[in-house]
Amino acid sequence: MQDRDTKLAQFKIAVVQYATVAIFFLLASGFWRLQISQPDYYRELSDQNKIKSLPVLAPRGRITDREGRTIVEHYPSFTILLIREQFKDLETAIPKIADGLDLDASDLRNHIHRLRSAPRYEPIRIKEDASLADLAFIESHRDELPGLEHVEESRRLYPRDGFMAHAIGYVGEVSEAELDLPEFANFRTGQIIGKTGIEREYNDILMGTDGMRRVIVNNRGKEVSRLDELPSKGGNPLRLTIDLDLQAAAEEAMEGKNGAVVALDPRTGEVLAMVSRPVFDPNKFAVKILKSDWKELTDDPNHPLMNKAIQAQLAPGSTFKILESVAALESGTITDDTAYNCAGAATFYGRSYKCHTKGGHGHTELHRAIVFSCDVFFYNVGIKLGIDRLAYYAMHLGLGAKTGIDLPAEESGLMPTPQWKLKNSHEKWYAGEIVSVAIGQGQVTATPIQLAYALGGIASGGNFRRPHLVFPDEIKQWRPNADIDHTTVFPISDETVEKVTSGMYGVVNEGGTAARARLVGIDIGGKTGTAQVMSNDLAKAMKGSKDVDTRDNAWFVGTSPHRNPEIAVTCLLEHGETSANATPIVREVIRAYWEKKQRRAGGGVIQATKPSTPKTPAPGVLNE
Repeated sequence: MQDRDTKLAQFKIAVVQYATVAIFFLLASGFWRLQISQPDYYRELSDQNKIKSLPVLAPRGRITDREGRTIVEHYPSFTILLIREQFKDLETAIPKIADGLDLDASDLRNHIHRLRSAPRYEPIRIKEDASLADLAFIESHRDELPGLEHVEESRRLYPRDGFMAHAIGYVGEVSEAELDLPEFANFRTGQIIGKTGIEREYNDILMGTDGMRRVIVNNRGKEVSRLDELPSKGGNPLRLTIDLDLQAAAEEAMEGKNGAVVALDPRTGEVLAMVSRPVFDPNKFAVKILKSDWKELTDDPNHPLMNKAIQAQLAPGSTFKILESVAALESGTITDDTAYNCAGAATFYGRSYKCHTKGGHGHTELHRAIVFSCDVFFYNVGIKLGIDRLAYYAMHLGLGAKTGIDLPAEESGLMPTPQWKLKNSHEKWYAGEIVSVAIGQGQVTATPIQLAYALGGIASGGNFRRPHLVFPDEIKQWRPNADIDHTTVFPISDETVEKVTSGMYGVVNEGGTAARARLVGIDIGGKTGTAQVMSNDLAKAMKGSKDVDTRDNAWFVGTSPHRNPEIAVTCLLEHGETSANATPIVREVIRAYWEKKQRRAGGGVIQATKPSTPKTPAPGVLNE
């Protein structure tokens, strides 16, 4: 019995000895891994438990008007970041995160999934403009959700009611598709960039450089002290050529309408005002636009996201007649003696074409044809010119190509040619097609900025200054090789300029089609245009339809003074029916320009006038 107890005691001692040796070897191997084999790896894990690196987000630069008045600024807010590497089981945590931060769980999961290729240590933005309740949730759940952090950020604050929305644009998180573009090659997931407008065009100047700060946190992830900080560098300010007073006048005049207004100084190319209707609220994009808001914008048939000042490609109507007049005079196609009889219609190539005035204009030469916008006169001139000569001059005067304005996504419009038609439609050009083109219909299209550029350049004697919204001298501080201040000269004789601008003056001041644009004591010239949106036969068939608006588009381009103008303004009213509805809008912008100039000189208020009696009365309706 005693021997058995002795053996049992010896066995227990042996077990304890062997266990002690095993534990010693385990501790020794762990020590070996920690101190000798992989010290850097475990030191990094240890640092992650006590040290966190958080971005210091840089504010974007302010945007001001030409006089330094603020258009876009920023305000402080909090952004919530998710750091994936600090979660043991992120998939399980997503529903709790979404519930606590009032987010949609499926949207959050999809957002994280889209960024799965990004490094795990890079923070992912999951909520902007966080509330105090959101911050409290993060603090109270640090044990179970250690990978949630909040950082202070300066968020964009845009003008209310969509003021200047299309010209300014908006910002948003860089997308995966954008990261593949050369301009964003050095960007990282989650960064905020300019998406449209000035914000996009000058993103490299407006955005700053983010900093970084390292902090020590306790075992609950709460910051207890800071180690070091690399400060952020704010973006550079931008001073636009826009005049807020003119912009406000244009915005007010376009209230409740669809279309665009653009005003520029033909002497410099400076854009003084730019409006597109309908508008959107860029502040909704500055945080994160809701799906419902995005759907509402993209489904709207009036295209509120389109900057119609540079993207609406529509038939210019009779505004095109100014370019055609220059072509006819410069090519010698017509002379001072050239005249045609307008009886309200004329037949060409076996088909009857109407003039907009039922009774016709009678014996009509160039000046009278411009003042009263006689279609029959320009039908004849267009046929005599031919499509090749007409296209040559129209293209050199600004149609069919982008103006080069410093905004993204500008459209080029179209000046048709036989070569263009053969290439795109695989059909030859028919002689009768020139008839519609001659009055700015058919395949010819233009944007509002093109018409301001073209007619302003013609009235300036053939000097075409590239439109721009930022002063070239300022841009060259950051882009030394930028070619913004660019002039194209297309020689036009003084005699031609005088005849054409004299006609434009008569349009406003001699009882012409833009008599409503006249202002007492102010020299204004211009050209109206009304353009069909579909053929007469189709319009008749669609009449009464609630789904399709068959009303004509209305144009007016005004220049002041009528020769060598200081300001050129284009107004497009989509489905405006008649150019008489567009002329008062241009008048108000021009009035605002001269009243401001007079105020600075100590002058008074400018009055509009009743339409004057034409020097040479014309039968029928004067409005196109």
